[in-house]
Amino acid sequence: MTTDFDVQLPTGRQLHCTHYPCKQDIADSLIIIVHGFKGFKDWGMFPYVAEQFSQHHEVITFNFSHNGIGSSPVDFTELDDFAINTYQLELQDLSALISYTQQVDELKLLPLILIGHSRGAGTSLIYGLDHPRTLAAVLSWNGITRLDLFSDQQKQEMRIHGISYVVNGRTGQAMPLDAVLLQDLELHAEQYDIFSRITHADFAVALIQGTEDHLRVGSAQLTSAHPHIPWIHVEGGNHTFNSVHPFQGASQQLKDAIEVSESFISDVLRKRTPSL
Repeated sequence: MTTDFDVQLPTGRQLHCTHYPCKQDIADSLIIIVHGFKGFKDWGMFPYVAEQFSQHHEVITFNFSHNGIGSSPVDFTELDDFAINTYQLELQDLSALISYTQQVDELKLLPLILIGHSRGAGTSLIYGLDHPRTLAAVLSWNGITRLDLFSDQQKQEMRIHGISYVVNGRTGQAMPLDAVLLQDLELHAEQYDIFSRITHADFAVALIQGTEDHLRVGSAQLTSAHPHIPWIHVEGGNHTFNSVHPFQGASQQLKDAIEVSESFISDVLRKRTPSL
């Protein structure tokens, strides 16, 4: 049975989280699923994905504190928060959640794995690079490789007017983008440079990506520059592995993404276990 819980942040805000307990007696690892831009923990596929991984792992999903979700778990009602959701805020949120898990007896000794979707993959990779000897692996599900997601027009509007907008294709909402987002990218450009920093990763990395995903150019560039990173293709998969919200059941592509992820995780954990 899943359990909802909150993690208190130093700012007074809370992270709203859900724990999917492992169904086997001893969990193989702790998996934290990290949602992306315009995402949230209860979007479409995420509860199903968490439930599937909980067959062998402890699993936690959560909402970033400024992702725009408020008291309603599936509606963007807090657009003022969404407007200022910088990577620095996301990294602080993720750090707070991981620190919380390290105080829970049944979680703190487990290998820690992050599965980040889209922008969540970028945040996960930067977190791992900023915190050596913390993660066992990061799995990038249709993930970004460069953290600047904004168009030239959006950046110009942010510089001139202090704000721009992005349309949510599902809800039709014009979601605000404050100039602080651009300032965050510029101020922390070196920290956010995945291409330069990934060489120093002390955790395993895999790119799990649909063949129809729109972010494949960045993945091709990253794996070309760093060929030791496996790029695992999910045939016919789009950016959400053909899942929608509300969830309409698991597509074959989503099942394939879970299967290849489980295989990669098993390999990582086997290599971490000393042979007798």
